[in-house]
Amino acid sequence: MYPPSQAAYDRAITVFSPDGRLFQVEYAREAVRTGSTSIGIVCRDGLVLVAHKRILSPLIVGESHEKIFQVDSHVAAASSGLVADARKLIDFARLEAQKHRLTYSEDIPVEMLAKKVGDHMQFYTQYAGVRPYGVSLLIGGADLGLRLFETDPSGALFEYKATAIGAGKKTVEEYFEKEYKDGLSTQEGTKLALKALKKVVEEKLTAGVVDVAVIGKEARKIKFLSRDEVAAALAEK
Repeated sequence: MYPPSQAAYDRAITVFSPDGRLFQVEYAREAVRTGSTSIGIVCRDGLVLVAHKRILSPLIVGESHEKIFQVDSHVAAASSGLVADARKLIDFARLEAQKHRLTYSEDIPVEMLAKKVGDHMQFYTQYAGVRPYGVSLLIGGADLGLRLFETDPSGALFEYKATAIGAGKKTVEEYFEKEYKDGLSTQEGTKLALKALKKVVEEKLTAGVVDVAVIGKEARKIKFLSRDEVAAALAEK
């Protein structure tokens, strides 16, 4: 049972508690905190996204469990939290990217796209009869530079050089604060991200449970590493 002081305020998204909290938004953040870890790193020649997949049964086809999504030719996103909510947000982001291209005949700026996703998430914290999205996204891409944004279930938006979402967020960020340096290559960034991921995943990492995507700075294209390439990266010391 919830304490009486809280019970009156956690049944509706539109009701603030006396200390200024929206409990449903906080519960959505908990869904993210219990999700598997995703990592993003900005490098000198590109941007790296790494995501851990929890494969709970040997009968599951690993490729069917997406954690990194291509949003546009120059933008990708990694998720943590409710996978179905992530798919819905990715569909929204893809639609916004295509609308921008049809209207302006150019790629959508990464910051603009991230803000549109954040505004959409914030909308679902304001009205009765809806619930917040139980997912966070790392939205990374290449436009005039390399940009990496984190969205929060509240709709808040933050830009990072390197960060993580999910269960291992705090541990990974503490590791990056010590080890991350400006000017890393994408190869070095991938290696650093996988080292950080090993610190927060209890079981041995294999290529079947790790997704890696690299967005090139010059080409502005996304490359998803194959299983063999991920296995080779994991084997590096």
